[in-house]
Amino acid sequence: MVSDRSLEVLRVIVQDYVASREPVGSKSIVDRHSFGVSAATIRNDMALLEEEELIAAPHTSSGRIPTDKGYRVFVNQLADLRPLTPAQRQAIETFLGQSADLDDVLGRTVRLLSQLTHQVALVQYPSLTRSRIRHIELVKLTTSRMMTVLITDSGRVEQRLLDIGDELDDAFLEQLRSTLNSSIGGLGLAEAAEKLAVLGDQFSAERAVPVRRIASALVEQVLANRQERLLMAGTANLVRTEEDFSGSIYPVLEAIEEQVTLLRLFGEMEPEQNGFSVRIGSENASFGLGETSVLATGYASSGGELARLGVLGPTRMDYSNNIAAVRAVARYLSRLLGED
Repeated sequence: MVSDRSLEVLRVIVQDYVASREPVGSKSIVDRHSFGVSAATIRNDMALLEEEELIAAPHTSSGRIPTDKGYRVFVNQLADLRPLTPAQRQAIETFLGQSADLDDVLGRTVRLLSQLTHQVALVQYPSLTRSRIRHIELVKLTTSRMMTVLITDSGRVEQRLLDIGDELDDAFLEQLRSTLNSSIGGLGLAEAAEKLAVLGDQFSAERAVPVRRIASALVEQVLANRQERLLMAGTANLVRTEEDFSGSIYPVLEAIEEQVTLLRLFGEMEPEQNGFSVRIGSENASFGLGETSVLATGYASSGGELARLGVLGPTRMDYSNNIAAVRAVARYLSRLLGED
């Protein structure tokens, strides 16, 4: 049974090791922290922590560093999340508030989160299984070239440029736009794709060919919305912490390049306390990420779809700051998308 003081010793070992990347000894704990006990007493606490496999000695006669199990206990006991500074909160609101659409806001989200945490930031596009078509726009660019725009209720905007070959007059385009929005507006993606596939049958032979080209482009846009996607930023932050990995960092870089791997990892991360999920070190080994930690929480789009947002980095990371940053960005992102 680990005492409260031993847990406090574990806490300062984690914090000092994260700050310095140097093993932590009993003397430095006594010198830097107000425990009110001797170094010998701290050594006894450290011996108990080592017996419980919460800390380990990387070298003979060295200080101690946290194990994966130690980080897990530290995170589970974490109560003193450092709030973001007013400047950090202002940066979130200002940077994300300038977004033009869903793609832009998610791109800004991962860039901002990687800057706040100095880790690899990940954001999953909203789960689109329940998304519906909000609006379709047809924009004539030349006599035979146009752009199709599909907007979902999750805020996603998909555009395609296409050459329709035949000239379509403005009056017919307006009629087609009205037909599209009245027939598939509000439908789910699967049902919308089915109706688009037979759209050309509703028109004369002369009009059917260009209509089918337009419908085909819209089907591609619908299918693109049904794919699971991730955005990522800050890979350079991982390279800067290469010393935190025992071997080559390249297998880690290869693993995070695989979106399927990261999506599966996100999918397995069950929300823990307060809807937050943390996977540490060996808990990620089956994904090729056994020396990394992943922190994630959910956010909601305007259509009510839930998706995950988080960061990935070495196990030696500032959990308190990173959890606070991920939470704050997720809350603001949900609020921003909910206003759309």
